[in-house]
Amino acid sequence: MLRSARLRLTAWHVGVLALLLTSACLGLYTLLRHNYYDRADGVLTSVDTATVSMLGHQLSESGLDELAARDAVKTLNFPEHTLAIFDAQGDLLAEKPVGSTDRIPLPDAGHLTDGKISLYTARSLVNPSDLRRVAALRVTLDPSGRSYIVVSSRSLTPLLGELNTDRLILFLAVPGGLLIAGIAAWFLVRITLLPVAAMSEQARRIGAENLDQRLPVAKADDEFSQLAGTFNDLLSRLSAAFTLQRQFVADASHELRTPLSVIRTAAAVTLQPAARTEQEYREALSVIEGQAQRLTRMVDDMFKLARADAGGLTLDLTTFYLDEVVEEAVRTIGVLAASKEIAITTLIEDESLCEGDSALLRQMFINLLDNAVKYTPVGGAVEVVLEREGDQYVVRVKDNGLGISAENRGRVFHRFFRVDAAYQRANLNNLHTSGAGLGLSIALSIAETHRGTLYLDEAAGSGSVFVARVPCFQTVGSAAEKLLAQV
Repeated sequence: MLRSARLRLTAWHVGVLALLLTSACLGLYTLLRHNYYDRADGVLTSVDTATVSMLGHQLSESGLDELAARDAVKTLNFPEHTLAIFDAQGDLLAEKPVGSTDRIPLPDAGHLTDGKISLYTARSLVNPSDLRRVAALRVTLDPSGRSYIVVSSRSLTPLLGELNTDRLILFLAVPGGLLIAGIAAWFLVRITLLPVAAMSEQARRIGAENLDQRLPVAKADDEFSQLAGTFNDLLSRLSAAFTLQRQFVADASHELRTPLSVIRTAAAVTLQPAARTEQEYREALSVIEGQAQRLTRMVDDMFKLARADAGGLTLDLTTFYLDEVVEEAVRTIGVLAASKEIAITTLIEDESLCEGDSALLRQMFINLLDNAVKYTPVGGAVEVVLEREGDQYVVRVKDNGLGISAENRGRVFHRFFRVDAAYQRANLNNLHTSGAGLGLSIALSIAETHRGTLYLDEAAGSGSVFVARVPCFQTVGSAAEKLLAQV
């Protein structure tokens, strides 16, 4: 089995060329053989025709069959041919050279057609290895009305010798041509595949530690350049994925380290030999419990994102009213909003029948509202709008905080991204955010799993407006689709 592409391509090239050359040589040899025989038959036909003409002339002078035949044969001179004249009964009248009629089998006079030359190949009776081409012609000459048979022949040995020479030349030309073509194809394929070998060698040196390297792309817009460009695009995506993975690990480590440090410090201080009151123990345990809850939520969020990345975030499709899900999310966040004296107003379209995973959508709206309340100053306001546009439901969550700066808008859905520092610099009543920056990432994954979208409205003035678009139904012909069609 040929494992090398160079060998396979060369073998295919030589094989196809061998088939073409063999077919061409067979066709050429057949054509040469046909031409040789046609030429020999043409000469024999001319000999018979000339003999008949001469015989007619001699008969007109002498009137004697045997004398006219001898004179005709004697007058004609064809050194490479034998010539014989017979009467209608098949008796020999004249021949040249003498004894030539003993060399070849004569045709049956009864099978000859008057005026039509009969051509055939026969072996010499004297030398069986000598093949001869024979032409027999039966004619009736005027004014006597007597019939004669003229038989001429020639040896095919010179002709077959020429054919053998031609066959030998063709036999040697095919292997020689294939050898030259094979060598040329080998080097041609080798030169052609040099870019592939170079790309393979370069790709072999690229690993996780140097994903920034790229394959050289030739200026020629050919298949190899397209292959190199495609591979470079793949490397770019892999590099971006590795960068995100490293950033995720680094951010996760940083986020996990803070609560763990708080827990360890609180436990260490509490376990010191100094006497502690019950209140002090309770406060320490309260701090530890709060940080443990934060760790639990963070781990749960990371698990959800890992499932989403692995395609494990599947939908439990049911038919429900989306307005009820949104109102439930508002009530859930209402406690947090009340603690900051934030008013949540709603403008929700009633009986918004929808098909999807109500639990996941509830989680998405809770994350959006939690993010809005978290970054809205005390006494602020949050507005929730639900409306239908075509075959989609659009949910807008708007707050009146400081908003998100232009340089951070493209990163709000990145994992572990938070704008706490900007808010702390703004002195928003010493706002403390305990989230890990995963809520919006989870919300985006839920929206995309529902074949929807989630984005930050850049056209908003003050504050931030997050827009979620969710299809009314996920499957064609669902119960929700049929009911919506009647609305």
